[in-house]
Amino acid sequence: MIKSKIALTAAIFFSIIGSASAQYLDNSFNKAPDNWFNLDFQQDGVLGISTERAYREILNKKKSKTVIVAIIDSGVDTNHEDLKDNIWVNPNEIPNNGIDDDQNGFVDDINGWDFLGNAKGQDLERENMELTREYVRLKAKYGSFRDRDITGLSSKQKSEYDIYKKVKAKYDDKIKELNEQGAFVIKLYNKFVEAKKIILDYTASDQVGNAELTRIGVTAPEEVKSAKRMYEVLAKVGQDEVSLKEGFDYYDAQMKFGINMNYNARQEIIGDDVNNIADRNYGNNEVKGPDARHGTHVAGIIAANRRNSLGILGVANDVRLMILRAIPEGDERDKDVANAIRYAVDNGAKIINMSFGKPFSPQKSAVDEAVRYAESKDVLLIHAAGNENENIDVNDNFPSKRYLDGKIAENWIEVGATSWLQPPSAIAEFSNYGGKTVDVFAPGVDLKSTVVGSKYEDLSGTSMAAPVVTGLAAIIKSYYPELSSKQIKKVILQSATKMPHTKVMQPGTGDLVEFSKLSITGGVVNAYNAIRLLEDGHQP
Repeated sequence: MIKSKIALTAAIFFSIIGSASAQYLDNSFNKAPDNWFNLDFQQDGVLGISTERAYREILNKKKSKTVIVAIIDSGVDTNHEDLKDNIWVNPNEIPNNGIDDDQNGFVDDINGWDFLGNAKGQDLERENMELTREYVRLKAKYGSFRDRDITGLSSKQKSEYDIYKKVKAKYDDKIKELNEQGAFVIKLYNKFVEAKKIILDYTASDQVGNAELTRIGVTAPEEVKSAKRMYEVLAKVGQDEVSLKEGFDYYDAQMKFGINMNYNARQEIIGDDVNNIADRNYGNNEVKGPDARHGTHVAGIIAANRRNSLGILGVANDVRLMILRAIPEGDERDKDVANAIRYAVDNGAKIINMSFGKPFSPQKSAVDEAVRYAESKDVLLIHAAGNENENIDVNDNFPSKRYLDGKIAENWIEVGATSWLQPPSAIAEFSNYGGKTVDVFAPGVDLKSTVVGSKYEDLSGTSMAAPVVTGLAAIIKSYYPELSSKQIKKVILQSATKMPHTKVMQPGTGDLVEFSKLSITGGVVNAYNAIRLLEDGHQP
């Protein structure tokens, strides 16, 4: 699931409906520097990954080899001005002739494949949560059971009954969260819409800006002054109409679709057997989909064109992006993830970016098999650690590098997110972490990148941190093509900027802890360090 980062609290709401509190008015919020994730701490004062320094001081004298990078995501705007020259084109497929020219099982797969579509060109936009799907499945079996009723069950059934109780508890907690926090965010957005209308009517304007707010003085009607206070407080806490609408859309969709036990648009649109993992005969070749904002942003971080004068600078300069649409609004299906990984491997991708996740994985064995297949073909997988500010050593986040048999995928990098702020605020407040599970951190707060329609936007999430690492892996593979996926992983982790005694605020609690405790490496990836190691003859 692709999660929006919601940074609203009840305290903000209560300050808005009353008067602006000094707690928020006294805070100052600075803007992230442009291109900060590619900058260097020593030279620029920002803890980016030193991409520009690596190109400027080392790579400008070396030749690169094009690398195919697969993006498993919500879809990508392949016509974006800053991406279109770096989109993978299947060299063995003749466009739009209705024939599977390369006989790979996919007809007219020019730029990749959409595993959320059908042959008529229709696309699935929303799914419910895996939690909901598991609750529905298990409730049908054990909903009428009580603990005293399980004596006649087999050991396997008893184990599944225990899982049902845990799933039910989590589902009930989710309902409670939506009834409280979700209802609050929806109420806040609706109140904002009302405030905006009041100000527009009072000022006879078509927009609300500083000029319009300045015109509202002490003699204005009380409801107008109240509407102005709402804008002021929101500005002080870094919220605007876009972020409020994002929060509204997220929770509105959760209520209408995420927890809806009767919602199953997949059957109507795609019509496949979701339990048949071996089935790959579904989908279509339209890789943008109905909402490609997230996937397009990820794509730009990896490989926005560094050779034009437009937009932003992606991390990697010699990449072709293979687009695999498998992540809807809601939780992805394990079957689609497994098939997308296999497609990427079979069609030449050497690195796969996976900026999505969920707390349950009922078909994990199928995903495990696909990951093992990628490992056997020397393909590196890079995965976002998630945005729940949780310790994923304890709380599950799937897909995961730990196989069902307990072994660890050696071709996998798990990525947490850092901000552009100095310690103790260096870790993104939303980022998951884990001293045994998260491999490394990377920039993931306020990254400007490409979005649909040749536009650009700042977004935050471990979804943004993972493609930073994917871009770095692509640089290494491009300039040192002889390195294996495991070697690339090793050099990325070994070269990370370590901060062994630095105290940072632990996500979720705000407690000051040593940064080194939050991941396996205790570091932030660094392109210059990685390239310097390789140039100095280091053998990972």
